[in-house]
Amino acid sequence: MTRTPDEAAGGTDVVKAKPWYRQLYVQVLVAIVIGIVLGWRWPDLGTSMEPIGTTFVTAMKMLIGPIVFLTIIGGIAGVADLKKVGRTGVKALAYFQIGTIVALGAGLVAINLFPLGEGVHADVGELDTTGDAGQYIEKGEHQHWWEFLTNLVPHSFFGAFVEGDILQVIFLAVIFGIALKMVGRTGEPIIASVNRLTEVVFKVLSFVMKAAPLGAFGAMAFAIGKFGLSTLTSLGSLILLFYVTSILFVVVVLGAVLAAYVKLNIFQLLRYFKEELLLVLGTSTAEPALPGLMRKLQSMGVDRPTVGLVVPTGYSFNLDGAAIYLSLASLYIAQATDTSLSAGQQLGLLAVMLLTSKGAAGVAGGGFIALTATLSTVGHVPAAGIMLVFGIDKFMSECRALVNFCGNAVATLFVARWENGLDLERARRVLAGQPVESLPEDAAAEEGIDDRSGAVPLRKERGAVGTEKRSADQEIQEVPGPRPADDASSAVPSRPV
Repeated sequence: MTRTPDEAAGGTDVVKAKPWYRQLYVQVLVAIVIGIVLGWRWPDLGTSMEPIGTTFVTAMKMLIGPIVFLTIIGGIAGVADLKKVGRTGVKALAYFQIGTIVALGAGLVAINLFPLGEGVHADVGELDTTGDAGQYIEKGEHQHWWEFLTNLVPHSFFGAFVEGDILQVIFLAVIFGIALKMVGRTGEPIIASVNRLTEVVFKVLSFVMKAAPLGAFGAMAFAIGKFGLSTLTSLGSLILLFYVTSILFVVVVLGAVLAAYVKLNIFQLLRYFKEELLLVLGTSTAEPALPGLMRKLQSMGVDRPTVGLVVPTGYSFNLDGAAIYLSLASLYIAQATDTSLSAGQQLGLLAVMLLTSKGAAGVAGGGFIALTATLSTVGHVPAAGIMLVFGIDKFMSECRALVNFCGNAVATLFVARWENGLDLERARRVLAGQPVESLPEDAAAEEGIDDRSGAVPLRKERGAVGTEKRSADQEIQEVPGPRPADDASSAVPSRPV
């Protein structure tokens, strides 16, 4: 910590800004670039980096279950009226379904406007369906649209955590949270223990996040080394169409929703979450960014119960990127295999995908399983046709995960505004990078500032006359526990609960 003479005389401590090279998002970005170069120039060496990426992702997934479970319980316990929990859940599910329909429609419109599959004339009988793709096809052909409902209840309490099934963890957490709320004072010691345990788990997460650049490097080096940049050129037009469609969906559709109803700017939101977006890009999955998303949404001014309910549920039910991919890939396969689909059949395909897209959330190869289940259910398009897009799936997964992440951020803000659980003035100041009063949980972060983006909270130190600055961009590295009750002397009004 450094002081200027004037600040020292006035008793104001100002934390020195972190150098740019110590910012997490800069480290992750550099790691991604190094991984791409390594995988491109030395493919064998790049492929050998796989354990580094998978170990980091596994470590993050290890914490997702406990974080979701504890956060939901704490959120429900902090709600004065249990009716609010049910109301928030219903509104979130309604938004998810509408968002999924729009995303599916975007994919259908894009591939109809640019029918890239026409002229391929692929012979399904000659496609090789062995290896991992064959396993995904087999799972998808035997999967029914209603299985995600029957699999909601775990076989055992710990089974949900062992298998990493987020839907089952959410189911358990909601039941436990409601039960603790209903038993009244009997459950108060348990709720206090949950809050303390949450703080410990988030501290462990902050340790794991320090390895994020290594994880992004390993994952990217493996992807480029194994599949090669040449794969991009074979179906480059399809990849380009998917990326353009996804970008337009985020900027136009999600941006319009955010601007019209929430009254926030999508570009400022993307800048605020730049660390998480780069992490998703490097690891090709949105799961490692889930804790950061929850933490930063709360710092923006979204109340904790809404974050705890909407974000984890959205990771299973609000997959906008996967929806765009499903509709676009399904119609591309139909075109490539010379399967003619009428407008009515395409709408029927969309209806089926609305259900099958939920069935493989969080499962390895889930996109292919859902795609195969869709094609098998409809029956018009040969399921073996997924081999036509299997080779480029790795380069599509990054975009899917990025859109899924953005969709859940916007969904949470939308539902929070709908439920009057958003401090809009605080959110605007945070996104604009203006100083805001620190929330109680912000005290867990102790390092540096970066007022170039994100919020610049003002935190009062004990015994200090003045205040000091700290950046919300660093909050992901020191993720705190639950929020205590708002201090009545705070300059920022408490958010409604």
